[in-house]
Amino acid sequence: MKTPPTHWPQVYLCVFLTTMATLLLELSLTRIFSVVFYYHLVFLAISIALFGLGLGGVFSYVVAGWKEPLFIKLGRLSALNCFLVVGALVAIILQKNELTSWNLAMVYFTTALPFFVSGAIVSLAISETIENVSRVYFYDLLGAAAGCLLLIRLLDLFGGPNTVIAVAVIFAAAAAVWYSMADSVGGRAACVTLALILVALITANQYHPIVDIRYAKGKAIADVYTRWNTFSRIGVRDLKKEGRYEIVIDGDASTAIFPNRDFQQGSDTFDFDHLTPEVHHQLLEQGPALPYVVRPRAKTLIIGPGGGWDVARALASGSHDITGVEINPIIAETVMQERYKAASRGLYLRPDVHIQIVDGRAFVRRSSEKYQILQATLVDTWASTAAGAAALSENNLYTVDAFRDYLQHLTSDGMIAITRWGFDPPRESLRLMSLAREALRQIGENEAWRHVMVGREGSTEGFGARDTVLISRQPFPQEDIERAQGLFHAAGMQAIYLPGVEVHNPFYELLHTANPEEFERTYTFDITPVTDNRPFFFYTVQPRDLLEFVKHASHESEDYKINRAVPLLFNLMAVSLLATLLVLLAPPLVLGTRLPKHRGVMGFLLYFLFIGTGYILIEVGLIQKFVLFLEHPVYALAVVIFSMLVSSGLGSFASRTLVGKQEGRLIKTLGCVALLGSLLALVLSSLLTTLVGLPLPLKIAMTVVLIAPLGFVMGMPFPTGLQRLEEWHAPSVRWAWSLNAASSVLGSVGALFCSIYLGLTQTLIIGGLFYLAALGVVARVRINAEASPQPGAGRVVLAK
Repeated sequence: MKTPPTHWPQVYLCVFLTTMATLLLELSLTRIFSVVFYYHLVFLAISIALFGLGLGGVFSYVVAGWKEPLFIKLGRLSALNCFLVVGALVAIILQKNELTSWNLAMVYFTTALPFFVSGAIVSLAISETIENVSRVYFYDLLGAAAGCLLLIRLLDLFGGPNTVIAVAVIFAAAAAVWYSMADSVGGRAACVTLALILVALITANQYHPIVDIRYAKGKAIADVYTRWNTFSRIGVRDLKKEGRYEIVIDGDASTAIFPNRDFQQGSDTFDFDHLTPEVHHQLLEQGPALPYVVRPRAKTLIIGPGGGWDVARALASGSHDITGVEINPIIAETVMQERYKAASRGLYLRPDVHIQIVDGRAFVRRSSEKYQILQATLVDTWASTAAGAAALSENNLYTVDAFRDYLQHLTSDGMIAITRWGFDPPRESLRLMSLAREALRQIGENEAWRHVMVGREGSTEGFGARDTVLISRQPFPQEDIERAQGLFHAAGMQAIYLPGVEVHNPFYELLHTANPEEFERTYTFDITPVTDNRPFFFYTVQPRDLLEFVKHASHESEDYKINRAVPLLFNLMAVSLLATLLVLLAPPLVLGTRLPKHRGVMGFLLYFLFIGTGYILIEVGLIQKFVLFLEHPVYALAVVIFSMLVSSGLGSFASRTLVGKQEGRLIKTLGCVALLGSLLALVLSSLLTTLVGLPLPLKIAMTVVLIAPLGFVMGMPFPTGLQRLEEWHAPSVRWAWSLNAASSVLGSVGALFCSIYLGLTQTLIIGGLFYLAALGVVARVRINAEASPQPGAGRVVLAK
């Protein structure tokens, strides 16, 4: 059957729908993985997606040999992907136990399949429309950008599982269009019917969950209420034995709703002026109450108030001006002020409690207020935001720059109060000492030992004790030290460090040593002060100890749960290298005698490897850089990726006119990418600090303005390189596309590696260096025009 001619707009639409669905699937799976498994396996979801896309490009060689008309083949592949997407979702949510090697392999295989098919679809579409590749690639990137924006809306409206099913609907729509171009009425009708069935499944699933997450982290979920947004799945559990409700983030981290049911029963509000001994003990004789005992009736800022216990402690201490900064609107509004307002006794609706929904650090930076207490109690989860999947688990709350911001927003008698997990030997709480020492030094306070107190509650065994660290703007007076000692005695806490009290432990040694750098270098764990350029506070394993850590760390401890992502990162780097090697070696087995005879063609394939790696390095680096500026990881994800993809799409669209077939212009374009990327890396931090006071809409506009020029020139090298390669050896086009996708796996893991061990600025510069490497390939490779014996053979001619 001869494939009928069609119009370019329909091809563009199908490419748009395919890439939109593919990116939407990739990002939504990061959320699903974060809930069902631990957050570090989110990296696995990213590598699965990119690896599948790369191998799918190789598989397109096989599909191209099938006898059916092109659009029939593309329609069948798109329809098949509907089932593979739903199958991958089911395979993930059926995981009832902790992942074994066998289960992990099954999840990897089933999840990779839809990306494998997507890679084949896009590779076929691009290779068969090479004469107009700049426009096809424009719609490829535009579709991915739309998927990024659509993710935010779909997760908010439908939740994680239904968003994945919506991806299957999009693939069904694309299949219907492909079949329409092939004049296959039956195929089109079947795909429309399939899409309607999937829409019905989403509707039913919304009200009576059929395909839903029942197990998280190997345990059954018992939530009485569930809601999703872009960066979390919030559940509420009724802990009847404990007599309270509990908010659960991504099936793991939790925060109890204040108060317990037996506290002042029968009252619509809570009377903090008349506390029973039991309630007084629960509120003011616990580690997080330390700042309120030392500084009662304080003007207070609480970062991450969650279920409200720290707010209650502030009120119980006599405070009448409390600001709570909660990043998650589901917790702050839906749970605490709406659905569970009665359970919380209207705590967040009190006139003396002011709740702000924004990132805590961003709020502090733009605030003109000064506080007596700035508190953050265990503010983190084991979850991953969709952006944090690419950004690992950086936390801008715990950096030297953050502590300097906090100190500058304290009154003269103000203090920072941070509660973290306590272990023996210490790591997180000791790293807080390192941050405090450096931040105090930067504001002119060189005797940090006089500004710090540390108390420990509970045992360091298993999940760890709770260490509460106080860091004051001025040296602690003796009166404050005595109040702290009184709490330690009443609550049975351990005084880890008090100014003027000599003890033999790492806290005392770090604060009193004349050479803190040497102490940090030789200490068991990495406690060096992290900065906004390397905001990876939680990773405390020294690189020299990675192997021993993997062998001997207890899998049941929170410490292991935090740090195990580091060795996993090295494993992923090895897997990424193997994946890239596989994509390099597989096409020769498929092409056989059609392999390019000229060495220059083989060498030019490195060009696609370099620009793919460089692109993802720069993209991930920019996302991490803009998280703090845009006040929320979701905004960084949406604005940065959307700006990059749209501007790159426009660059692709213009590449035929601006670059064309002139090698000199391509070399200048690659050099321009390296120059702009490096320049942006060097000036971005100081520039964003200057603009921090702008309202959010202007910040978004400035982000687009800063990113768009770089994204525009980054969109030109790929379609230009494909057109050159097609002239020399047409069968290698699909190979180049596969290499570009595989290099994205390498680049995404490499970006995490560089960010952790070198810094975000350095990651951007290294991304630019890869474009210089691509420039070197173009400058060295010289190929005779006769290298392609059959340019365009077997290609469908599309009517314009």
